[in-house]
Amino acid sequence: MKRSLLLAAFVVAAVAAPASADNWPQWRGPKNDGHSAEKNLPAEWGADKNVAWKLKLPGVGAGTPAVWGKQIFFTSPDGDDVVLMCVGTDGKEQWKQKLTDTGKKRYNNPSKGEVTDASASCSTDGKHVWSYVSSGKLTCHTADGKPVWDADLQKYGPFTIQFGCHWTPVLYKGVLYLQVMHRKAQLLVALDAATGKESWKKERPGYSKGESPDVYASAFIWEGEGGPLLVSHGNDFCTGHKLTDGSEVWRVTGLNPNTSGAWRFVSNPLVLPDLIVVPSCKDGPTVAFNPVGAKGDINPDNKAELWRVPAAMGFRTPDVVAPIRVDDIVYFTGDGTFAALEAKTGKPVYQKSLTKFIHRGHMVAADGKLYVPAANGMTDVVQTGKEFKLLATNALPDTIYGGPAVADGRIYFRGHAYLWAIGK
Repeated sequence: MKRSLLLAAFVVAAVAAPASADNWPQWRGPKNDGHSAEKNLPAEWGADKNVAWKLKLPGVGAGTPAVWGKQIFFTSPDGDDVVLMCVGTDGKEQWKQKLTDTGKKRYNNPSKGEVTDASASCSTDGKHVWSYVSSGKLTCHTADGKPVWDADLQKYGPFTIQFGCHWTPVLYKGVLYLQVMHRKAQLLVALDAATGKESWKKERPGYSKGESPDVYASAFIWEGEGGPLLVSHGNDFCTGHKLTDGSEVWRVTGLNPNTSGAWRFVSNPLVLPDLIVVPSCKDGPTVAFNPVGAKGDINPDNKAELWRVPAAMGFRTPDVVAPIRVDDIVYFTGDGTFAALEAKTGKPVYQKSLTKFIHRGHMVAADGKLYVPAANGMTDVVQTGKEFKLLATNALPDTIYGGPAVADGRIYFRGHAYLWAIGK
């Protein structure tokens, strides 16, 4: 009886507690679209400028911090372990819990630190925090570090993927949704957030040729008229599924125009109530459609499709970083290229060059500015709008593969060496 009451209270809290504009509860922010409502954020910083504090970290990771109230959550290698860490917004460690051992025996990391067991991001509702490491271990802890449950995703098939499994589960109304997609499994899974018990699983097929089953994107929730739906991106398609049982509603086709075997998806789609923008990879197309009422195959013959831009005139579909929309413009970044397209038509607005280095962390929009991080610690700050204006290029002496988190007037970067708090 006591346990039932606790579970009931847990679910009510997870459903009823909305994410404040001051929180960053998941890797792409309060609405999973890269936006923050914060104002008066700094546009300029450096190693000795506008740094509130920095905290030395025990190991290399690439997940975006999750921030709620006065707590910051992320995973990290720590010696021979992988740990879940909680750091206060004062820069002091509050607690850490061992999750598993390091991945040295699981895969030889050919990406030279680009991915580690701490590449996925955490999610939190302020009461609990959910974390995932590429060993397959998915965990739930209370906000003060007490273990609640754990699950092993390798029960759906032994992981077989070149660069490890780094999916970030999405929390929605008391349920964790994720895609378990590698060469031994192509599944969508829903788990009860309070207990970790499976609610349903669904086969999600694709072409499955060559490296196509190697999926590095994460699941998203689409909320809009006729929704919500679970959005899955990988194995040559982007698909929308009912939350009740995972049944498919629509499927974006033609993302791998030649059904090439050298075709894996890393970037995530931009998911908004009236627009979904789907990248592919390499020299593939970028597709935008209106998800309201969309059904069946999304292709140029489907009235839901708004535009489809092939690789042309120097524009390439984003390989890693998800698109972001501000007003009527969608922005894209690659390893130095930065492009703006009209959201409704896909027509180019401009294309410019920013920091020429690999880009892995997501972009963030806040206070009329777009923060575009590169992995060498440089972050370009661009004024949003139809006219390109570079406001600043800021340098931190660190390697940063995760995207920034914005909360309570600060910008947090999880570097390889430090956790940085930018702001007052």
